[in-house]
Parts: sequence; structure tokens; C-alpha cells
Amino acid sequence: MTAAPPGPAFSVRDIPFSTHGSWFGISPVVAEKTVAEDLHLVSHQNGMHPVLRFTPLHRVGGTRAPTTVAATPGVLSWHLDGGGHVDAVYESPDTLRLRGTGAALRVAAAADTLTPFSGIYFYTDPVDDSYVFTSYETGRRYRLTVMSGTAEGFGDQRLGVGDRGVNLGGEAWEAAVEELDNARAPYRPSLSFDRVTKSACRAFTDFADAVAPWRSPATPAAELAVYVLWSATVRPAGYLGRPAVLMSKHWMDKVWSWDHCFNALALAPGAPELAWDQWSVMFDHLDTMGALPDSVTHSEVLYNFVKPPIHGWALGRLRRRLPRPLGRAELTEAYDRLACWTRFWLERRRAPGAVLAHYQHGNDSGWDNATTFDPERVVVTADLAAFLVLQLRELAELATDLDRPDDARIWLRAADGIRSALFTELWTGDHFTTRSAVSGHAWTTASLLDLMPITLGEHLPDRVSATLAKRIEAHLTPYGLATELPTSPHYRSDGYWRGPIWAPATVLIEDGLRRSGHDRLADDISSRFRALCEASGFAENFDALTGEGLRDRAYTWTAGSYLLLAEAHARTSAHGH
Repeated sequence: MTAAPPGPAFSVRDIPFSTHGSWFGISPVVAEKTVAEDLHLVSHQNGMHPVLRFTPLHRVGGTRAPTTVAATPGVLSWHLDGGGHVDAVYESPDTLRLRGTGAALRVAAAADTLTPFSGIYFYTDPVDDSYVFTSYETGRRYRLTVMSGTAEGFGDQRLGVGDRGVNLGGEAWEAAVEELDNARAPYRPSLSFDRVTKSACRAFTDFADAVAPWRSPATPAAELAVYVLWSATVRPAGYLGRPAVLMSKHWMDKVWSWDHCFNALALAPGAPELAWDQWSVMFDHLDTMGALPDSVTHSEVLYNFVKPPIHGWALGRLRRRLPRPLGRAELTEAYDRLACWTRFWLERRRAPGAVLAHYQHGNDSGWDNATTFDPERVVVTADLAAFLVLQLRELAELATDLDRPDDARIWLRAADGIRSALFTELWTGDHFTTRSAVSGHAWTTASLLDLMPITLGEHLPDRVSATLAKRIEAHLTPYGLATELPTSPHYRSDGYWRGPIWAPATVLIEDGLRRSGHDRLADDISSRFRALCEASGFAENFDALTGEGLRDRAYTWTAGSYLLLAEAHARTSAHGH
């Protein structure tokens, strides 16, 4: 049996088994919040589609064998209760190697009730005696080549209803599954299974050493957080023209236009090229008005909503975290793209005569259903004003670096105007209000979103930052920042942005508090969120009162946010502060 490889162990029910660059993973998640008994090869090209079902057997043609599944970054194993095991490793992003010892494996089409024009068509290729599953949904073929052992195909060339696949077995057997666009030369292994396993483990370890060299027993979730980012990265394909970190290889298999910023920041010191790709990937899809899309994935770009303009804040931090300064061409590209995105807000999202921009829906803020948007949806909010001030100031810095002093003055003047209007129009003396962009009606809520202007940090008057810090502290539970006050009648334990703890709000607020001098509270928020991830993993969000991970359990911006906070804590601890 192959010796246990290095790297963190994890449950494939929570985190898919995959590799850097691959568009498919192995998990039981076959639809949104739908978990099957067996593990599946799940593709994320043309959407999320379970393609193949893996069923461990005691012998070829036998019944399903009870198993224990173990996974690390390098290898996935089914251990049969009565002895024997099957191992899976990635030889490359599109090739999965399988090996069984004292156990059989059934590899079948994921669904057995099909029409002739959907699902899987299965046949034996007479060119190389391989077994081929052709998927209408993914538009790809999945070729299974047997190198040793026995193989029994069933359902060959069947259309419509019926099971189809291959039973693999023998005392010791090996096979490979490849994801193909159409055709390629017959598969021939170039490395032994053991060498492929060692190579896969080394690829992850090298990445972890680069991205989190500071990890230690004091940051126990760091290596698993790196794996979540590493394994959710896909190679360029479809609408994604550069390597991209999906939010998950479960059902949240897209890149959204603010999620990517946190992954870029986490990757910056150790994987700068990949980090720059993450900041840039959404800007590849700016529309003619300068708007970023809501989301992008392999076969879809959605523009029906936008996301909040945190990109100036993110770019400023990214430039400080990258191991080398951006070159002039990179600075120019970033400046031009950020300017287009900012002008969208100034020109297309300000009512005539208005200084402050507005959202058209909660989705535009990223806080989709926050109580801030309960009275109306087309609203002027304090968080949006704060983000634009930071973005305009970053544009001014970029213009200065590019020797464009006139542009710098224009951006700073715009920033000062929005900052002034933020206080004259939305600040009451002890809190910020939200205002209808249509009627002018104003209101306040118990949402943490109303306190997000703390992100202005050093640009806030001391009395304002102190007031915001006190109100933020009221949202702090033993596990982190609740997005709705737990005492609010609108609080919901699994209410999306109406209560649960979220990574982006945590990072943005922690940073703003620290820049405005509230280090004690920032330290407390960081500590609680890190402990939450260490106990509950990297869920999309968390129950604020129990710490339970909610919804998608393999969310990359949560892992990236953990890495950001853990790195800062590790470096501060190393300097004795």
C-alpha cells in the first residue's frame, strides 16, 4: 500500500478532491446542496455536471462495498471495510490515475435515466480498446484506459434508459480517466502510479511552501486553506482567459466580481503571477460602459448585477503585498481599467445632481438580502460611498506614479467631494443612514453593512471611527461578526446576509479598524475568525451563534481570508508584538 502522503487530511463531503488547473473534481456533491452516496467525477465546464459515478466493490460484478474514504492533497483512497483499497491521483489536470488492490471499482455514467440527446453516450473505441463516455452536458469526452487487471464493460452504445460503464478488478489493476475535447493519441503511462503520487504531493507542497511559508502549529488550518485555493484553480478555458480561482468546485463554481480580490491578496507574496491574474480576471470583461460583470465562469458571463467597488482598496493592498513593484505597463493597464470601473459608478450610478452613487439592488452590494435593502432596493448607502473614496484615492496614487498630476488632482477632488457628502447627507452624529435614490426617504437598520464605512480607516474623524467601532463590537459573537445584530427581530441563523458571519466583511472591517487605530478590536475579530475557520473549515458563511459552517463548505474567499489574517498574526507574533 502506498505510504500516506504529506498534506492535510480532509473530508471530500466538505472539500472536493482535485488538482491545480483541473476543471473537474471528485466529490459526492452532484447538485446544489445535493450529496450522493457514491463519489462522482464532477465537471465544471458548461456548468456543474456529475459525469461519472465511482462505486467500490469487493469483486467485479459484486455489490457496493462499505468503505472509508480518505483524502489528502495528493491522493484519494477508498478503504474497504473487509480489506483492499482503491487509490486515485491526478497525473495532470485532465488525467486521473486509478489503482486497486484487493478491491474492484465500478465506473459508470452518473445517471441511468437518459434521453438519446442528453446525459452520457458510452462506447468501446476500436482504435485503442479504451472505454469512452461522451457527455452532452459538458461537451467533453471521458476516456478510460485499462493498463492492467480485468475490465467488463456494460451498456455499450446504449441510448435512452439504461446503465452503462465499466467494472474494473483483479487482485491488482490500474486504469486512467482522461477528460478530452475530442480525440488524442492512445493513452500510455509515462510514470508509475507511485511516482505520479509523489509528484502530485510535491506539487501541492511546493505551492504551500510558497504561499504560506509562515505556517506553524499556531496556524493549524493554513495548509488546508492553501489546498482549497490550489485545488479550486482552473486553467484558462472558455470565458476565463487566464488561470482563475473558482469560489468552489462544489456548486459555487464561478468567479464573482469582488470575491476574486480576497484570493488575489492571499496569493500575492508567494504566487504573484497567479495573484495578478486573480485581480485582473474580471477586468478582462469590462463592458462598454465600464461595468464589471457580476460573475464569470467557463461558459457564462452575467452582467445583470454588479458588485461593490472594493477594487481600489484591494489594488492598494495588492501592490504592497506583491514581492516586486508593478511595471509601468501593468500600472497603466490597472489604472485604465480601474478608471473605467470608477467612471461607471460616477456616470451611470449617480442620479442627476447627486454626489453619492447608488445601488440598484442588494446584489450590487454583495450583501444580497441584507436588511439595509428591506424598505427599498435602489438606494444610496454609506458603504458604497466609502469604497468609492478609497478607489478614487487609489486612482490618484496610480496617476501620480504614472506622472499624470492633473489626473491625480481630479481623482482627489472627486474623492473629497464624495467623502464630504457622505457626512453631510448620511451621517446623523452617531450613525449612518441609507437613503432612497428615488424618494429621498432615509432609514437605519441593524445590519453590519451600515457600519462598513469603517473601511475608510485613517480618512475618518476620530469621533466617527470610535462610534463605528463601538457599534461594530456589538455585532461580535464568540465566533465573529454577525451580519445582523443577533438581537434584531430580522436576525436569521442561516439567513445569508441577515445574521451569518462572512469572510469579506470580516477582512474589510478588520483592516479599517486597524487603519483607524482600533487595534484591540481588530485583533479580537481576527482571532475569533481564525479560530472559527480552524474549528469549522472554510464554509461560504457561518452561523454566528454556533459557529457551524453553512452552505458551500469549500469556499475559496473564506480560505483566502483566513490566510490573510493568519499570515498577519504569524508575522506580528514573530516580531513579538
